[in-house]
Amino acid sequence: MEIVELATRLQAQLDPMTNLEILGVAPIDQAQESDITFLVNPKYAHKLQDCQAGAILVNEDFDAPAPCPLLRVKHPYLAFAQAIELFYPPTPLPTQIHPTAVIGQNVSVGEDVAIGAYVVIGDDVVIGHRVTIHPHCVIYRGASLGDDTLLHSHVVIREQVKLGNQVIIQNGVVIGADGYGFVTLPNGQHHKIPQVGTVVIEDQVEIQANTTIDRATLGETRLGKGTKVDNLVQIAHNCTVGQHSLLCGQVGLAGSTQVGNHVVLAGQVGAAGHLSIGDGTMAGAKTGINNSLPAGSRVSGYPAMDHKVWLRVVAELKQLPQLMKRLRKLENQLSQD
Repeated sequence: MEIVELATRLQAQLDPMTNLEILGVAPIDQAQESDITFLVNPKYAHKLQDCQAGAILVNEDFDAPAPCPLLRVKHPYLAFAQAIELFYPPTPLPTQIHPTAVIGQNVSVGEDVAIGAYVVIGDDVVIGHRVTIHPHCVIYRGASLGDDTLLHSHVVIREQVKLGNQVIIQNGVVIGADGYGFVTLPNGQHHKIPQVGTVVIEDQVEIQANTTIDRATLGETRLGKGTKVDNLVQIAHNCTVGQHSLLCGQVGLAGSTQVGNHVVLAGQVGAAGHLSIGDGTMAGAKTGINNSLPAGSRVSGYPAMDHKVWLRVVAELKQLPQLMKRLRKLENQLSQD
């Protein structure tokens, strides 16, 4: 693509104007003269010295010396993602039902749907328009998939689960398996509580590989519009996650956790269940949340505490061996007196 056309598509200002053919997108330290790259964080500006890219996506007010033309945009990282979309479009499945797919009774299939090999679809399933279902997916009875939804291979959608429009489900995800509910009897045995609720996934949610979202005991487990869930996340029965939240790798939500809108839970954050996490909260990696948090909280550590307090605690912990040594010395002196 000519760089002038690329600038137009990305709504970028080309500085200076030049004629250049761009063939791809690459990281700043790997890009060649036919690639574009991007620079957002000033701490990586030193990499410009050795950059071989044909052009660089930068902020509109970028003023450092650069070895190649600049594409000035309001959001360079977003423009970088859009450039990847332009140069590396996905290869779609054919809009057909593969002859090895098994389709149940009373299944509603929309227009321009692609169903891959060895897909199994139960009775009374509703599939919207332009849905893509890759090979070896299983969709149980009564589930529904909204328009433009994409299921990658080996996804399992259990009975009565509802997916909204433009939902992306990566490989190995299980949505709607039984929640972990048991009654412990006096003799120590555990009696299973039937899990008869469902899961509702709203529009534009993406759920990445090998994540599990349990169906509610009664009622529903729900993920709000635009929320993105990373790999290996466990969302237990009757949880609610609000809109446009981010749940990073290995987050675990115990039953009936209520997560607000625009919440960020970093890797391996755990919530004890039956608590609420307010809108806009950010929890650092490995935070253990065992009490409800108000909106706008910034927490880290276990148990979860204010992030600034946690930083001080960590700093003091490093001095603990020396403090203990001084304490024992003082105790010995007092005992001798």
